[in-house]
Amino acid sequence: MSTFPIPASGGPVPSAVPAPAAAPSTPTAPLAAGQALLADLRGEIARADSKAAVLVAALGMIVSAASGLAAGRDWTLRSVTGGVLVLAVAAACCLSVSLLALLMAVLPRYPRSVWEPGRPLGYFGDIRRAADLGALPAAVADADRHRAEGVVIALTDTSLIVARKHMWVRIGVLSFGAGLLLMPLIALAA
Repeated sequence: MSTFPIPASGGPVPSAVPAPAAAPSTPTAPLAAGQALLADLRGEIARADSKAAVLVAALGMIVSAASGLAAGRDWTLRSVTGGVLVLAVAAACCLSVSLLALLMAVLPRYPRSVWEPGRPLGYFGDIRRAADLGALPAAVADADRHRAEGVVIALTDTSLIVARKHMWVRIGVLSFGAGLLLMPLIALAA
């Protein structure tokens, strides 16, 4: 026996509840967590670059002030001797190391793309390589099917970039601090 009421016309009664629509494609919890981590890492890259840029500007001001001080006191390499010369050379070395380290922190760096057809795209180097090979449409389709693997690749590469940037910023800050501490000693000893 039929469970549908039969109307007078003889056909089934239309259901009052519509059929469920296809669920929209939403990231799974691990994929969403990976995407959130990737966004955090990209923000950390921007912050590391900002810190390094501010420190490079401060380094420029310190070197300008030191040059002005040296010019105002008529210092030359021949007139500065002994401990003052040692302190000045040490400060110059510290500030030079700081500048080099901070420039290394802001230097763009991405690993060489090892993308090949069938692998998901991880970052712009992979996209460029896929385009060069004429496989970009297929690579984009693969990336859509394998989102989680693409996020893992991007997280791996991006976390390495963040770690390197932070290493260079730390070296730059420590060298900057050492050079900065030597500056007043030079002024006092002269």
